[in-house]
Amino acid sequence: MNRNDKQTIIFGLLGACMVIVVLTLIIILGSIIVNGIPMLSWDFLTRSPEIDDTGAQTEGGIWGPLVGTFYLMMLVLGFAIPVGVLGTIFLVEYLGKYSWNRILWIVINNLAGVPSIVYGLLGVALFVGYLEFGLSLIAAGLTLGLMVLPVTMVATREALEAVPQSLRDASIALGATRWQTMRHHTIPYSMSGVLTGIILSMSRAAGETAPILVTGVVASAAIPNSLTDSFQAMPYYIYILVTQTANVDRAYAVAWGAALVLVGLVVGMNLVAIVIRKRYRKKYKW
Repeated sequence: MNRNDKQTIIFGLLGACMVIVVLTLIIILGSIIVNGIPMLSWDFLTRSPEIDDTGAQTEGGIWGPLVGTFYLMMLVLGFAIPVGVLGTIFLVEYLGKYSWNRILWIVINNLAGVPSIVYGLLGVALFVGYLEFGLSLIAAGLTLGLMVLPVTMVATREALEAVPQSLRDASIALGATRWQTMRHHTIPYSMSGVLTGIILSMSRAAGETAPILVTGVVASAAIPNSLTDSFQAMPYYIYILVTQTANVDRAYAVAWGAALVLVGLVVGMNLVAIVIRKRYRKKYKW
């Protein structure tokens, strides 16, 4: 077998893998769109779930879980992103020269792969029990924040390390302090990569069920009025519809509609981050 034959085989395998990925995405999104669109209406989006004759929440709409999910994402965004980005900047820019920093990053990389239910148990022990937040919105938000924190930090580190060291050296040689160098050069030039990490983190947090299942989400909660209230969330609402409902046909129809709205919410957040990232890429090129 000559080199051209090997190249043809490899390219064929790569193309087959690409086709499998694209087809899988089309099938999943197509199923959600086709089955979810018939459920979409103004009442479906603005009414909270109501109990039917069988005791399941298949009537009404998804307003309560939708608002709960939005509040949850804002808590994750407010905790994980500042802590993850600023903490990574400190580790990379100030402590990068220390040898023990490598061990710390090995731990962070491993934490990024820990199953979500483990973070849920951590949230129960730390936020629900020790800090006495109870089953609440803040307990669930902080738990999800801890879960996506390693993902944010790893992506931010890669973005910071992708900025050439010569850019930092030139800035310092011209008399700028290390903080001025980071503020005006390192951080802006790495922001597109940082936003990529934020997109991945928020997307993962929006679809998680296990951590919030044990830290604050309940089936019959109303829209939370404070951080200490329990709440509903879209992933858990979909879960109880497809697993704990006798009226299967109606429950699956509502679940498809809720899944479509959840995907739309995630895509919407991602599009905002992508637009911001694109602007940074145009403005800061190296």
